[in-house]
Amino acid sequence: MNLTLAANTIRGLVMDGVQKANSGHPGMPMGCAEFASVLWLQFLKHDPADPKWPDRDRFVLSAGHGSMLLYSLLHLSGYPLPLAQLQQFRQVDSRTPGHPEYGHTSGVETTTGPLGAGLSNAVGMALAEAMLAAKFNKDGQPIVDHYTYVISSDGCMMEGISHEACSLAGHLGLNKLIVFYDFNQITIEGQTSLAYSDDPRQRFEAYGWNVLEIDGHDAAACAQALTQARGSQDKPTLIIGHTHIGQGSPNKHDTHKAHGEPLGADEVRATKAALGLPIDRDFYVPDEVRALYAARAADLAVAHATWKQKLEAWKQVNPELATEWDIHQQRKLPADLEKALPVFDPAKPMATRQASGETLNALAKVLPQLVGGSADLAPSTNTLLKGYPDIGKRQFLGRNLHFGVREHGMLGVINGMILHGGWIVYGATFFVFSDYCRPAIRLAALMRIPALYVFTHDSFFVGEDGPTHEPVEHLAALRCIPHMSVIRPADPTETATAWVAALERTDGPTALILTRQALPVLDRAKFPAAANLRKGAYTLWQSGSGTPDLILIGTGSEVSLALTAGQQLAQDGANIRVVSMPSWDLFEQQTKKYRQEILPPACKKRIAVEAGCTLGWEKYVGNTGRVIGIDTFGASGPYKALAQKFGFTVEHVVAIAKKLLARK
Repeated sequence: MNLTLAANTIRGLVMDGVQKANSGHPGMPMGCAEFASVLWLQFLKHDPADPKWPDRDRFVLSAGHGSMLLYSLLHLSGYPLPLAQLQQFRQVDSRTPGHPEYGHTSGVETTTGPLGAGLSNAVGMALAEAMLAAKFNKDGQPIVDHYTYVISSDGCMMEGISHEACSLAGHLGLNKLIVFYDFNQITIEGQTSLAYSDDPRQRFEAYGWNVLEIDGHDAAACAQALTQARGSQDKPTLIIGHTHIGQGSPNKHDTHKAHGEPLGADEVRATKAALGLPIDRDFYVPDEVRALYAARAADLAVAHATWKQKLEAWKQVNPELATEWDIHQQRKLPADLEKALPVFDPAKPMATRQASGETLNALAKVLPQLVGGSADLAPSTNTLLKGYPDIGKRQFLGRNLHFGVREHGMLGVINGMILHGGWIVYGATFFVFSDYCRPAIRLAALMRIPALYVFTHDSFFVGEDGPTHEPVEHLAALRCIPHMSVIRPADPTETATAWVAALERTDGPTALILTRQALPVLDRAKFPAAANLRKGAYTLWQSGSGTPDLILIGTGSEVSLALTAGQQLAQDGANIRVVSMPSWDLFEQQTKKYRQEILPPACKKRIAVEAGCTLGWEKYVGNTGRVIGIDTFGASGPYKALAQKFGFTVEHVVAIAKKLLARK
């Protein structure tokens, strides 16, 4: 097998793609060409004819700026990525964008580019594999048996998320996680020694990883390291590959000039000449290399067919597990899911975080694929699944995940678990710490994957912990992310429905924003059903009929406040409507007719009440309305005293409303 020619073919494709686009990163792909060729031609288990094969190996290019490496591999391997697409690298509407995008290009397992993100996703993929294997591999029939491979970079290793995720991977003993570290010691600014002098061997050994060091340009050494890594029984493996950025380029290898800009036409020709590639042919793929990848694809097709036969045999022996396998793989929800929801007593106020916990545990009984955990806050976020085992070191037959104080790493890992498939996964922390998670949240939204977030302690009502723990701008920050659903339920019954709405959603992440303090349980015998939450907003109560004189809009803990204020205002004869609006994005999905029924254009006098910043509410209250919010940081003190301080009282809402009603 001519691996040198295979590697040099990749170098040629990479150089030509970047040069034609006049944009991109040729250096890293050229430096990793040998390792990538060995991995894809000798080890990686996948099927280009069926990219969703459940037992395929996962390949993550954490150093996503080197996307031309991945595109070249996908093209050569037979994925539906023709050479014409490589020639459209970084162009509008091509399937070869600047960084790999999940769902956009067949064979791309996750969206990468923000450095370290792919590494955390890979930890999640390896964890998902280990948990599925623990549950479904029975009687010597391993229907789940695959690896997660990563190519990472110096930049990945500098990012904080790599510390969080790799520390967790070592703790758990994820032995089927294999990371190649492209240790070329070059960044955009120059040598990594400008700001980075970690000893990666000592660092990863301290995490509990196997560490191997090789010449990353030695194909035989790459193969030997991969074989050794695959033999690990209790630890993930880091392969430190000593490489040269821009390998093959006579004048730009080992320089930052090879990192993030085209080599230039003259240097491309000189490099091709040095590599033995024809200098007058762009995007050249020798027939010998085509044959290598075609032979590999044929072998992989046989491996896939053999696995299918094994799966069918396993299903015959394990019919009950086979049913659960389908539930896991297809993300099936019971048709009568709402019947599993708890019933809440209107006489017993309850925090929505507590209602969420009761709902979550009720749902776990009918959703065997539901797992999750928190960043060391399960007792406070009420996210422990009671009666189920914990996931721990080499203990994967459980449902409770413990991420430690690693918020960013937690949601990166969760993204990877969801991308892997087989599990419905939630992660929890205090709402204020969504700041720590935001890059992973944004990527989940970009990929449109159904991640579930439980964010509790949702406002200044956190109280004594003070402004460091009191989210103010966070609702607005999440609401502005495309494809993100944000639900702030008004009471326990809306909270239960919010969980169902979140579980039913498959085209993006959902955040449940929950209170620390107890809220009244609205009596649904007197008020509309909580199922109306699915519409994003609904009329909770109105004192009269027809077009109201004034509309009070509330979310979360402020709905009951608005309701009490509205009922008091109605005593003076005004026609007051109170609207519960738990979700802007769900409301915007409704028909214009429905939206105007809830917020009739004829009623200009509107007040929104929400314990967060006022940004964005003008869309719903208009130029003549008012917003009772908080555009400063909070304060430390008992939450009832803070409500007085910041104007979240019935008296203040009524006073504002009366002024608005008196206006001509």
